[in-house]
Amino acid sequence: MVAVRAGDADAALARRDPKHAVVLIFGPDLGLVRERAGALVKRVVPDLTDPFAVIRLEGDELSSDPRRLMDETRTVGLFGGERVVWIRAGSRNIVPALEPVLAEPCDTLVVVEAGDLKKGAPLRSLCENSPRALAIPCYADGDRDLARLVDTMLGAEGLTIERDARELLVSLIGGDRLASRGEIAKLALYAKGQGKVTLEDVRVIVGDASALALDDVVDAALAGNAPEATAALAKAWGATTRPDAVLGALLRGLMSVHQMALAVAGGSTIERVIDQARPMVHFSRKPKVERALRGLTPERCIKAILVVDEAILTARRNAALGEAVAERAVLQVAAARR
Repeated sequence: MVAVRAGDADAALARRDPKHAVVLIFGPDLGLVRERAGALVKRVVPDLTDPFAVIRLEGDELSSDPRRLMDETRTVGLFGGERVVWIRAGSRNIVPALEPVLAEPCDTLVVVEAGDLKKGAPLRSLCENSPRALAIPCYADGDRDLARLVDTMLGAEGLTIERDARELLVSLIGGDRLASRGEIAKLALYAKGQGKVTLEDVRVIVGDASALALDDVVDAALAGNAPEATAALAKAWGATTRPDAVLGALLRGLMSVHQMALAVAGGSTIERVIDQARPMVHFSRKPKVERALRGLTPERCIKAILVVDEAILTARRNAALGEAVAERAVLQVAAARR
């Protein structure tokens, strides 16, 4: 059985044994699947555009003609050298096409890209149980993987990144490797020539501007800083954020603080409650959350939640007044903290 753990995927691909004629690369992170498949193919055939050395097949077409794969793997290259058959699996079964290839030694590398295959799926089981195949899973990058990717890509452009900027960047990317690379590349282009990427650079370039504006509104309101909340709200309107999105974010923020306030009222320290919060509170937001907990008791949180809940209902009934209703609720929450 040649099933590779997700954490060993890159090492397994780097030291691939030639006896592994088929390499299945699969998982929910399709960007990472594509990246690893492309890197493996390029390691064997440097010129990916060479039609004689790299044969691309669609899985759904191959399922209709399973013998074609056997024919392609037995074909001798016109100019010699190794050949790769690169398959993108679809919704149809390609196991019958792969079985003959795995039944005997093969000089052609077959790389199969697939989506999220559950344990026991025919294609995954075939490759995991064959001594002539590798099954490489690709799951969403963890924080350490993303931090390493950030440092590597920015370092290649002669850039370093501040610690708080890296933490914010890592929290905004992930889920898809190609999308993450695109965001980091965009950031590197923006910061080119300045030597170091700052927190403000990340806030300006990466992620959803409206989402960041919402965080600012909620944090300022919960901390009782009405002027800062008003300024953040103006930025949110500038980012075309809807009033219901502002109120929804404020309600979620209050409910989260209410749970933490209950823990503080039960005898836990504010610092411990913040450190144990899930989802984790980003360190750049901790001072504002701490300030909120020093002024918002569980009772005050409940009253503020009722205010925001009523504002949501009012905004839905009077869409034209949505921004005014949202602003009033934000200011009322800020006043409740004081």
